[in-house]
Parts: sequence; C-alpha cells; structure tokens
Amino acid sequence: MISSSVILSEGVVIHQPDLVNLYGCSIGAGSRIGAFVEIQRNAVVGKNCKISSHSFICEGVTLEDGVFIGHGVMFTNDLYPRAVTPNGALQSDADWTVTPTTVKRHASIGSNATILAGIVIGEGALVGAGAVVTRDVPDFSIVAGVPAAVVGKVEGAPVRARAVGEAR
Repeated sequence: MISSSVILSEGVVIHQPDLVNLYGCSIGAGSRIGAFVEIQRNAVVGKNCKISSHSFICEGVTLEDGVFIGHGVMFTNDLYPRAVTPNGALQSDADWTVTPTTVKRHASIGSNATILAGIVIGEGALVGAGAVVTRDVPDFSIVAGVPAAVVGKVEGAPVRARAVGEAR
C-alpha cells in the first residue's frame, strides 16, 4: 500500500507497488524500491537510492543521495524499546522518543544488516552483510561483524585535505 501522504519525486520506481508499505515518507527522484519494503512516516530517502526487497526503513531514518540498501536490512529507532509503560499500559507515541539515524551519501548496507537507533553511517561507507551496527561508521570505512567493527577502507576513497593546523 502506498499512502496518499507519501511524497514521490520524479522518476521513482516501485517495482511491485501492491507489495510495499509506504506512508508519510519522502522518496527522492530516481530512487528504486523493491517488493516487501516498508518505509514509515518521517523517513527520508534521497535521490538515486536503491532499497532492495524485504527491508524496513523506520521513522527517523534519513538516507542521503545514492545510498544502497541490500535485502532484508532492518533499522531501529528506539534506544529502549518497550511494549508497555511502567504501570503496564500499552505504550503510545507519547511514551517514547524517535532516535534519528542517518546514512550519508553513497554508503552501502549489505543484506540482513541491522542498524541500531542513533547511528550515523558515513559517506561512502560499506556495511557488510549480516552486520549489527551499534556505533557510528566513519566515512569510507568498511565494517563487518557482530557487533560491526572497522575491517578496512573503501579503495579509491577521496583524500580529504587537512585544514591549516589540523593534526595528521
């Protein structure tokens, strides 16, 4: 189902519109969405992104331009998830706070990775399949494992010029 509250920019391709769940989100121009994807309200997908099947993009997640999301990637948005309040009542929107997560431009997240709330995945970074990302990922780093750890650098990553007086 694609809710009327979804903002779809020009050239967005949703491969099987009857097999997705999109509501209250924004999808940038040229992005592609696979089957069985859910993108919740207040999630933002940039331009020219690819979100593969069976992935979950929850409220509070921002994917910048050119991000790749593999099959079955899961994002979270709550640091202390609970079903009920301390008095046993079911939680409502007023009982918790969305913790934002950002995936910077041109980053790639491998299939079945889990991204915990509040993480920033750096520009051009690669997250290995099945990784559980529990802390920020530096720009152009490769992370893998449970919990994810830096295992390398992306070859061909641009070299950033140092500012005057900046340590090497």
